Amino acid sequence: MAEYTVPDSGPLELDGGLEALRSDCARMAPHWVVPATALPAPVPPSLIHAISVPPASVQLIAGMSEYGD
Repeated sequence: MAEYTVPDSGPLELDGGLEALRSDCARMAPHWVVPATALPAPVPPSLIHAISVPPASVQLIAGMSEYGD
């Protein structure tokens, strides 16, 4: 199997810079159109049953300063 190496030439410079990137995105935008669909109706709380959260996830969130400690 061949090995590929990339010489370290400093910070990566995009060809054409930000303006070229913006024009590329503008050209691609029509390809990214999402068809309009009706939004699903909200689920009433009375129909939500058996929600469980793994203890590891609870500990992770509890340890975040924004949510817990």
